[in-house]
Amino acid sequence: MAAPNLLILAQGGRLEFEAILFAASLRHAAPDFTGRLIVAEPQPDGAWAGHDTRMADDTRALLDSLGAEIAPFTARHFGAAYPYGNKIEALSVLPAGEPFAFFDTDTLVTGPLDRVPFDGKPAASMRREGTWPEPPLYGPGYGAIWKSLYDRFGLDFTSSLDLSQPDEHWERYLYFNAGWFFGPDPAVFGQRFLNWALSVRNDPPDELACQSLDPWLDQVILPLVIHSLGGGRPGPGLTGLDGDVTCHYRKLPLLYARESDAVLEVLEAATAPNRIKKRLKDWEPAKKLIYQGKGRDKVRPLFAGGLPLREKPIRQALKKNSWWWD
Repeated sequence: MAAPNLLILAQGGRLEFEAILFAASLRHAAPDFTGRLIVAEPQPDGAWAGHDTRMADDTRALLDSLGAEIAPFTARHFGAAYPYGNKIEALSVLPAGEPFAFFDTDTLVTGPLDRVPFDGKPAASMRREGTWPEPPLYGPGYGAIWKSLYDRFGLDFTSSLDLSQPDEHWERYLYFNAGWFFGPDPAVFGQRFLNWALSVRNDPPDELACQSLDPWLDQVILPLVIHSLGGGRPGPGLTGLDGDVTCHYRKLPLLYARESDAVLEVLEAATAPNRIKKRLKDWEPAKKLIYQGKGRDKVRPLFAGGLPLREKPIRQALKKNSWWWD
């Protein structure tokens, strides 16, 4: 099995530092990975016109030394108005017909990614909460909302259902976190993702009248694309993703708050080399949490009595204690 092309996104600011963490952890935790690591960088034109999106030269040099390839692209449809749309439009930088795996940049590689069986059938992350839709009291319910989307694109709705879950329970319906997804051909996947996202954004079905599509649009369309290409919920061979092979930490304070000691050890070992430390110290979260030890000494003890079940109260506790950066 050929290694997939890995795709992450980066632009000036937080994402460029997270890209360094991803690349450094990949080289540390999966030294035998032989695929390409492609860092898509939106250019300051098109839908990002007027925004300084380019990464600093020091970041570019460090990413290059870590074996990453920086691929510029111009966002035409989403950009600053909907930054999550970057992951849709950035698929255009990948070579057509070659397997790919997209990861949100706020992901740490913690194990042998080269051994994950990306078998060609598209799938995506199941590390999610029931964030969308939010059915109104008098309907339509989950089933009618999701069915309207499948009907829009001529898809078989029934075959997407998890019949082990009760009717009108959110987990019955195909829903992913877009933190990672993969497929055999980024050209086909990306064009369908883009076309369908624009269709729903510009002309949502009536059943979505009470639903917010910002920031959820990518996660609304992703299961439709995956289902249409013969994919679905990830099989047991992919449990290492969001398991012991990758960790979608979302924000560095959240990593210190809730992830395992093993994840912390990978983070700190991967960021220990001087060339990496020199650049990451320019990013306040890394400077304080990693290099000054505040993550272990201050953040982790806040949750020594146990973690809340949902992410929101964790974020609130971090903000209350001044351990949060936007």
